[in-house]
Amino acid sequence: MALLRITSPHTQRGGHRTSWVMQMVILATIPGIVVQSWLFGWGTLINLVIACITALLSEAAILAIRRRSVGFFLKDYSALLTAVLLGVALPPSVPWWVTVTAVSFAIIFAKQLYGGLGNNPFNPAMVGYAIVLVSFPVPMSQWLGAQDIVASGNTLSLLQSLHAIFNHLPTIDAYTMATPLDGFKHKDLLDSQTAFSTIPALQAASINSWLWVNLAYLFGGLALLWLRIITWHTPVALLSALFIMAGVFHIFDLSNTATPLFHLTTGAAMFGAFFIATDPVSSCTSNRGKLIYGAGIGILIYIIRSWGGYPDGVAFGVLLMNFAAPLIDYYTQPRTYGHKKAKTGLKIGEDN
Repeated sequence: MALLRITSPHTQRGGHRTSWVMQMVILATIPGIVVQSWLFGWGTLINLVIACITALLSEAAILAIRRRSVGFFLKDYSALLTAVLLGVALPPSVPWWVTVTAVSFAIIFAKQLYGGLGNNPFNPAMVGYAIVLVSFPVPMSQWLGAQDIVASGNTLSLLQSLHAIFNHLPTIDAYTMATPLDGFKHKDLLDSQTAFSTIPALQAASINSWLWVNLAYLFGGLALLWLRIITWHTPVALLSALFIMAGVFHIFDLSNTATPLFHLTTGAAMFGAFFIATDPVSSCTSNRGKLIYGAGIGILIYIIRSWGGYPDGVAFGVLLMNFAAPLIDYYTQPRTYGHKKAKTGLKIGEDN
């Protein structure tokens, strides 16, 4: 009788195949995509189309070069998931070539050159995002908000959005503004002790926009928890660490620090906690390890937001903790059945 060889997780068969998991994660992003598209315009959907096409072509090309089954590996939906995560992370007015660069680098260099799904040590989507953020900081800082544009008396149609993305008009600066994290970093936004009514109308609209976006991704993340696709350890540890860090520093410096709620409801806090940090390949696997891993990302996010050179630190926090994930897993292994203690590393004088 022939035995079926199954290598976890990317060729697993059964009810919870890798393709099913990837599809569920993609579906869980839909609430966030809908809200993001409603608030920030057509650019998000255009980015998603460009990203998905680029991801499929890049994955197929590398698989063909490696002489691997193109159809088999494309059906696991991992390339599409990377494209979706990058598509919603990039600004809606970013030029098309930035999206192509980010996605192709993520698929080719951060995933396939390591051997494909299951072998990559770093989160591919965050590698692609970090590359374009460092390489093209100006277009990566331009967020076009539909509600903010309406407040200023201007609107962008689908054709105008396409024109901006594929031609990157210089006049696009007239339609863009700083995100709440950008404004806070440069002290343009006021702290919680100042009356909300004194905040400029466009900045207040921007804060509200990001609040709804984060709530939408929180809803999608809770769906993933309900489906048991992810566990609570990483997102809860990440958000708790970010909340505690923000709370402690806000208590001692009310005028120059933002509230914990501000940090949880702006930028990519919820998106990073439920959709990025929970990547099963590049994150920790043990429950204790996930708690340490998530907490480390939360602390790094606050440090980068407060004292780093970038307004948000999700991508860099995740990538830095990807470095530490194997070591954390090694020292947080669960107790083996029949043994009193879990293995906590090599001891001097002991055989390997």
